[in-house]
Amino acid sequence: MTDFDLIIIGAGPGGYVAAIRAAQLKLKVAVVESTHLGGVCLNWGCIPTKALLRSAEVLRLAKHGKEFGVIADNVKPDMAAMITRSRGVADKLSQGVAYLLKKNAIQVFNGRGMLAGGAAGNRSVSIAMNDKTTKTITAKNIILATGARAKEIKGFEADGVTVWNYRHALKPPKQPKSMIVLGSGAIGIEFASFYNEIGVKVTVVELLPRILPQEDSEISAMAEKMLAAQGITFKTNSAAEKLTKTSSGIKLDIKTAKGMETLEADILLSAVGITANTENLGLEKTNIKLDRGCVATNEWAETGEAGIYAIGDLGAPPWLAHKAEHEGVIAVERIAGVRDIHPLNRANIPGCTYCQPQIASVGMTEDKAKERGIAVKIGRFPFQGNGKAIALGEASGLVKTIFDAKTGELLGAHLIGAEVTELINSFTLSRTLETTEAEIIHTIFPHPTLSEMIHESVMSAFGRAIHI
Repeated sequence: MTDFDLIIIGAGPGGYVAAIRAAQLKLKVAVVESTHLGGVCLNWGCIPTKALLRSAEVLRLAKHGKEFGVIADNVKPDMAAMITRSRGVADKLSQGVAYLLKKNAIQVFNGRGMLAGGAAGNRSVSIAMNDKTTKTITAKNIILATGARAKEIKGFEADGVTVWNYRHALKPPKQPKSMIVLGSGAIGIEFASFYNEIGVKVTVVELLPRILPQEDSEISAMAEKMLAAQGITFKTNSAAEKLTKTSSGIKLDIKTAKGMETLEADILLSAVGITANTENLGLEKTNIKLDRGCVATNEWAETGEAGIYAIGDLGAPPWLAHKAEHEGVIAVERIAGVRDIHPLNRANIPGCTYCQPQIASVGMTEDKAKERGIAVKIGRFPFQGNGKAIALGEASGLVKTIFDAKTGELLGAHLIGAEVTELINSFTLSRTLETTEAEIIHTIFPHPTLSEMIHESVMSAFGRAIHI
């Protein structure tokens, strides 16, 4: 078969989910993927990173076993075993994607796809197959889902030896003694947290005045304080000026508010963002435009070329797997003519950072709400006021909620502490349902659970918190 209703180039979380949804809607679907089913997220991003962080969590609990009445002597990390487990988890899930695509009768072409002309309704894709042959397939519609790669800064390019990107950090040849992490976004902080936990001396260098700059400033400050207490050193307001490779590792000259400073470490981990994979897609022969390096799309993931869509990290931020999956479904349902679909609402996309402690958020920060002149009511509930958190030995953290003081609309929620990446979805659902504080306050939360802090934080915003 060479003619399809839909061709999807890229089988990451956006691409393969879009393909399955299209098959459910009885579309003939082809997926073109050059390397791994599941993409970067499943193979070299979200999943293997979480597997490593889980190992770090188990190590941390074992170290503190005595507090729980558990004697665990000679506790130490086994880096090789952690990596083996992480790669095994990624491989298992990649095989799962292959199974799902086969189950849904989706044809997979193993190669690199490129737009090859044709008008709306009859698009062609040329595929340079991994076996060195070439194929051309056609479809009425095409979804581009080629993802992104680690961003490189001139003079700080990863070499896999002493300068790493996230791929090198996921499969290092050995455990370093010291590491400088350049950039304090989610990727940088997650790796800083993991390597610090297994005993690596970690320093994080951030250009901006605070770490995790996309998060609420109060949560960001708490994160820095809690991570610093675990041993991570932070250099904020610091610009990386020069990298020098030495016989033992690297030297990094940074410009701080107090002047120049030189840091030394075994490894520099560059975590300064990502770059969309827009090259070699044949975009130059279309009306598809780029915006700051990303493919410009509307709220339906439509590009400037009729019948061609772009989803996930190829488009505008936030660059998150769950955003890619949602965009893929929107695009497919738009193509299939499904009625009553909703466009992407970027304000309702949750963000999660899986360091220790975890951080999660959705919606407006307090600063952003005030910048817009919105009168707000702020709710705060500390983990130390929650019985389940104390029983778990996880009494540090905060659930912060922001409401429109006039309407009761939940504007945003910002959390730090144990398992908040699981708690955030209650707030995301609340925003989707456009609930006010009244519906959340009238909801019965089970006891004892961490979710009770959602209830308490909301009640706190309206002067009704019980346990503080």
